[in-house]
Amino acid sequence: MTLVQKQPDITYHPDFEKYQLRTERLKAQRNSNIGLPTAFPSKLSGPLVWEGSDFGEKTPWDFTLSKPQLEEIDSALAKFKELNKPIGFVSKETFPLPNLSHDLRKQAQVLANGRGFFVLRGLDVDRYSREDNIIIYAGVSSYIGSVRGRQDSKKIDGERKSSMLNHIKDLSQTSVAGNIGAPAYTTDKQVFHTDAGDIVSLFCLNTAVQGGASKLASSWRVYNELAKTRPDLIRTLSEDWAFDGYGNVEKPYTTRPLLHHTPAHGNVPEHVIIQYARRGFTGFLHLPRSKDIPPITEAQAEALDALHFLAEKFSLTLDFQKGDIQYVNNLSLFHARDGFVDAPGQERHLIRLWLRDPELAWETPEPLKERWDELYGDVTAEEQVFPIEPRIRGGAGRT
Repeated sequence: MTLVQKQPDITYHPDFEKYQLRTERLKAQRNSNIGLPTAFPSKLSGPLVWEGSDFGEKTPWDFTLSKPQLEEIDSALAKFKELNKPIGFVSKETFPLPNLSHDLRKQAQVLANGRGFFVLRGLDVDRYSREDNIIIYAGVSSYIGSVRGRQDSKKIDGERKSSMLNHIKDLSQTSVAGNIGAPAYTTDKQVFHTDAGDIVSLFCLNTAVQGGASKLASSWRVYNELAKTRPDLIRTLSEDWAFDGYGNVEKPYTTRPLLHHTPAHGNVPEHVIIQYARRGFTGFLHLPRSKDIPPITEAQAEALDALHFLAEKFSLTLDFQKGDIQYVNNLSLFHARDGFVDAPGQERHLIRLWLRDPELAWETPEPLKERWDELYGDVTAEEQVFPIEPRIRGGAGRT
């Protein structure tokens, strides 16, 4: 008799009690002699390894724009609008910031080689139209990552059109509510995860009445804890997982590891990269995990919970204010947000860019190259679309 493997009892919202019970249940099956995969580091070091408690009351990540810098941004906005070109043509050349650019490039170094994040503060979003805010966002961000990533892409009349901007906003009270398959479009909490790409950026157009706190955690600190206490989970994370294709007939699912190790070679330093989003393995709301693809294993379920609860333990909560732009190294940090409450006229609304800085970019692991090419490969100014109003992007909702 052949036993059919079933999906473990795991949901999008981590349950600490279930996690503990699963860990205890699997303990008897675990080989205590299993060590780290070959050549994987026993401990990572450097400024990317941190805990929220390390910072105390200090906020070294805040970069507040001065009056001259804000005036320079206004000047760049005016110069770009004089060109009468679509937003896809925003670049360092068309949005000139001759002085601020030096400070922004220093912050880009912090992303790649420092703590891995910073917050740009001081923009008054109410002074600008929605379109102008997006132009400013794209223009300033071009100095952090000159290549923008596709967040959705399709062909219209034979021409590729790619959405480079995504709105993070509650749509659960709108006509598309029945299609939502990602917490980004609800008031629900988002558990720790990564997005796709090198750098994830969020621009706060408005905050909620209550809640919605933004949280970050060092995935390198999480790695160190697992390497020390549960090397078997490092091995589990470094093996292939089945990623849901969400109804893709040609590719019902793809496989790759969640954890990638790049040994030091030449001028390339050693890196460990964890790329994952929990909902892809558990489903969320109206987009459940497909039933006709391999379920995750009990060990993988334990690993997912371990990532979340360790990230939560070592996390930092940011004071994310209206007008702030948050830039995060998506290769070394996890991010999350608390649930929130909106009210008419005060609805939490973020917009997001995925960026890549060719000058400082980390080497992309082989299993991620196909996905990275989908994001960043041969992006043209003409194909870029920047939606003014929120909509559910592909892969984040039922179609």
